[in-house]
Amino acid sequence: MEEKKILVSGMRPTGSLHLGHYFGVLQNWLQFQEISEYQCYFFIADWHSLTTKTTKKETKELPKYILEVLKDFLACGIDPEKSVLYLQSDLKEIAELSLLLSMLTPQSWIEKDPTLKDLVKSSSQALSHGMLGYPILQAADILVMNGELVPVGKDQEAHLEISRKIAKRFNFLYESNFFKEPEALFTSNPKIKGTDGEKMSKSRENDLKLSDSSAETLRKVKTMKTDPKRVTRKDPGNPGDCQTVFYFYEMLLEANDTRVKRVSEECKAALRGCMACKEELSEIISKELLSEFREKRASLEKELSEEELREILRVGGEKARQRASQNLEEVKKIMSVA
Repeated sequence: MEEKKILVSGMRPTGSLHLGHYFGVLQNWLQFQEISEYQCYFFIADWHSLTTKTTKKETKELPKYILEVLKDFLACGIDPEKSVLYLQSDLKEIAELSLLLSMLTPQSWIEKDPTLKDLVKSSSQALSHGMLGYPILQAADILVMNGELVPVGKDQEAHLEISRKIAKRFNFLYESNFFKEPEALFTSNPKIKGTDGEKMSKSRENDLKLSDSSAETLRKVKTMKTDPKRVTRKDPGNPGDCQTVFYFYEMLLEANDTRVKRVSEECKAALRGCMACKEELSEIISKELLSEFREKRASLEKELSEEELREILRVGGEKARQRASQNLEEVKKIMSVA
């Protein structure tokens, strides 16, 4: 029987997930877990959160966020029976492998890595050793499983390249072919805009959370920017200049959905106001796109206790550790480390 290809991907628990995560990551994960040739390892990257969250105030919510993200995963359809779902910090093998890999990774590689540059921009803290080591820890996440495939958007290819280089350098230095060089499994991840027209991000507070109530979704949608040249209800609008509301209509609805054409025509003819567009958009998000997710998440809130949620991660961690520990022992043997 042919061995399954190992697919590895993770997500930081910095709060409840939003539409950007749904379209950019979770939809792809759902597809991958149904492919019989893949064994998927999906993890919640709590250690990675600490690279930018370094104070007591910032970290005290981490245990809660871990469970919130887990509930979002489950409500979206990530199935612990089909995929291995685990918490990064439950695998101490990742930390040990990260240390070992740091011994052979040139500092110049780290300094040029776009992942590090992005972290420095997003953090209010000074550059720490942990932040500097983020790319190596990221490589350890993949290589501890000897992952072959990593789903990324085309714009994230450089983020994966350092993991490939580290794997290749290890094999060269130790005259080994142990590590597979992880390949990018390119996805059609769109960069989802937030309510302000910039990239959707929790830190920018411009996100539409999957678990928001219908009322909260409407409140946020009402803040979206529309055509700045349309001053009054009677002025004809230009959907092309409506950088958030009409953008979401086009993104969320099928290309042949007549509503996109109708909204565009009515906007140009001043037959509808911007508020009517926003209210209809909110209905589409809450009643069509996320109603099933929110119902399932509400059920999970009632059915699963905190202990049961943590048990899901514990069981997944045991499964992941079986592979991780074997790989780490082989790495240590190759490196002649006791």
